Amino acid sequence: QVQVVESGGGLVQAGGSVRLSCAASGRTFSDYNMGWFRQAPGKEREPVAAIHWSGSPTYYADSVKGRFTISRDNAKNTVYLQMNSLKPEDTAVYYCAAGGYVLPFPRNYRYWGQGTQVTVSS
Repeated sequence: QVQVVESGGGLVQAGGSVRLSCAASGRTFSDYNMGWFRQAPGKEREPVAAIHWSGSPTYYADSVKGRFTISRDNAKNTVYLQMNSLKPEDTAVYYCAAGGYVLPFPRNYRYWGQGTQVTVSS
């Protein structure tokens, strides 16, 4: 089993940047594909980005391509989501998850964090 804890959320102005971190513990982190998901008020949770245990391939939702970057440091048991050029529509609770598929789209993730709020003001 893997435990994941997100950090780094907060309030940011449109056009700004935020980096989310997800620290994992438990089983060997480097064995797991990792994903970031988000859920906005009144909407379903959606995949944002995902990364294979080896670092490649990666997945990005069309809405974040070119603005967000997912990366991982297996030595630190951490996965990151660098979010640039943020828009108000990026406002959501962002969740980190472990143990699912990356392509053709992130799914079947087994272990979830509690989420971190990102609010983008206009």
